[in-house]
Amino acid sequence: MKKLLLLFFVSITGLIFLGRLVYLQIFNDELKLKSELNAVKTVFDYPERGFIYDRNGQLMVANQTAYDVMVVPREVKAFDTLELCGLLQMDKADLIKQIEKAKNWSWRKPSVVMPQLTQMEYAPLQEKLRKFPGFYTQRRSLRKYLVDHSANVLGYIREVNQAVIDVDESYEMGDLIGKSGIESQYEKELRGKKGVKRFLRDNFGRPIASYENGRFDTIPKAGANLTVTLDSKLQEYGQQLMENKRGGIVAIEPKTGEILSLISAPFYDPSVTMGRERSKNINALIRDTIQMPTYNRALQAEYAPGSPFKVLGALIGLQENAITVNDRFYCNHGYNYGGRKKLGCHSHSSPLSMERGIAESCNAYFAQVYRKIIEGQKNSHVGMDVWNKHVTSFGLGNFLGYDLPVGRKGRVPDSDYYDKVYPSGNWYATTTISNSIGQGEVVATPIQLANMTAAIANRGYFYTPHILKEKDGVPIQEDKYTTKRFTTIDAKHFEPVIEGMNQVYKTGTASSVQIPGIEICGKTGTAENFAKINGVTTQLTDHSVFIAFAPKDDPKIAIAVFIENGYWGSRYAAKIASLMIEKHLKGEITRTDLEDWVLNHTLEEEYAKPYSGKPFQINGPPVQIPGPPVSIQRPNSENKF
Repeated sequence: MKKLLLLFFVSITGLIFLGRLVYLQIFNDELKLKSELNAVKTVFDYPERGFIYDRNGQLMVANQTAYDVMVVPREVKAFDTLELCGLLQMDKADLIKQIEKAKNWSWRKPSVVMPQLTQMEYAPLQEKLRKFPGFYTQRRSLRKYLVDHSANVLGYIREVNQAVIDVDESYEMGDLIGKSGIESQYEKELRGKKGVKRFLRDNFGRPIASYENGRFDTIPKAGANLTVTLDSKLQEYGQQLMENKRGGIVAIEPKTGEILSLISAPFYDPSVTMGRERSKNINALIRDTIQMPTYNRALQAEYAPGSPFKVLGALIGLQENAITVNDRFYCNHGYNYGGRKKLGCHSHSSPLSMERGIAESCNAYFAQVYRKIIEGQKNSHVGMDVWNKHVTSFGLGNFLGYDLPVGRKGRVPDSDYYDKVYPSGNWYATTTISNSIGQGEVVATPIQLANMTAAIANRGYFYTPHILKEKDGVPIQEDKYTTKRFTTIDAKHFEPVIEGMNQVYKTGTASSVQIPGIEICGKTGTAENFAKINGVTTQLTDHSVFIAFAPKDDPKIAIAVFIENGYWGSRYAAKIASLMIEKHLKGEITRTDLEDWVLNHTLEEEYAKPYSGKPFQINGPPVQIPGPPVSIQRPNSENKF
């Protein structure tokens, strides 16, 4: 019995080995393929990257053909370096450097020697390439920007580095990848999939025929075409208004959460990130620590929100029954608290109810509302957490969850925050009174302020802001972007606050920037701007802030404008916001006086002031001492892809 069992196992094992051998020899070509790889040349066929359209179907980003010169180091034989350098229009030292770099990467795998040749540059090289064993050209699809604006939101593409390749083996040295903005956020969708072609080579390494009649070849799959929520014409107009200014503009459609406009200034032409000079230009943009054009102020800069924040105080006061709409508060050029301390205010009527408090932006009114909110609880710690709960429900103090790759949380303090600042626990409403007017410890990004405005326009809810509208013509229906996010404020409390915001335009601090035929609700803001210079806290020129939505009863746009060192809210931000609203709703500008003023006024002198000392921080991006401008090489008509 044991002998039979042993014979059975030996027979089964033999049959298994025999079957595997037959499979490998007859049915499986893997080993054959591996043995023939030395005689086979593999060429990647790069797909077209997906196009990017604006919400109205205008093509913003397309593609154009270019050619990379590749080298496989182990296949290189003696060649005329001067002749090749002449064809490539590069120095001999640079050519040798690129070949050495390729050797360090891989002797067997191809590396890029000269990227992005135009068709005119490629033609003479193609005729003589056979004279240079180991070198070949590879066609690729590169970006062609059809707009000269929106660089920060569109993003750019750049060659992958080793860190990317280590994580994702589908990338090879020389491949391009989205590095910022939409190009980065939707890299997977835009990229497509590379095709592969294999050719048999002769003893000189030249391709002579398709390997196995193309049996192992694959065709490239083009990237998805994306329709984004941006209005290209509104983007272009907003960028014109922001010329020679610094700051951000964010406009949102309240009913959907779609981002209509997202502008960061200073800006740059997206075409400088393509062409032969792209690496040089991108490095120059990144090194520009004065203007910081690659820093997206609309998403990343954290500023004190200033007076637009006051409207939340009114809403919270109503929700917590701390005040009524008709309660009046006195203002004697400010609000006295804590003995000799005073929160200053400009001259206006007194006492004020809520509507006039908002319309005239009274600091004293909102300081007293804030105290009633905090002191209306059993202690200041509980009061602060109640206040924090309401404020954060508008999307402040945390990431909003939008579909762009950069952002900052902002800050909305709570009781734990102040317990760390005052370990004894002896802090009160008056200790944190600056929060009431959007100063103090509160900071927010422009997109957070725009989202807050959309929530007010919707009377208590908002949709997560987003930039993607359609993929290959199919509308995006992610729950994340189609689900209402409700604030903690009951809908009934919004109407009196909205009426106050409407009076800002009619009779209040923005009455000079009314737009005929449009009922606009807004709030001006003048955010104090402090910085430490040589260890001394110094007050610099105030920032200009404005939030608004329109029309009042059927909101189609909610906007936040923040202008660094813009003096006061109605000087720059309110004018720009009003023009953007009219451009979006009417398609044309009737207040040409406002437009002319904004286009012809600059803040360059303000930004060029000779601040002394080390680089310092102004509620967000680091500001450095002005220095020589960084040179950007713009592509000419021949190599503009």
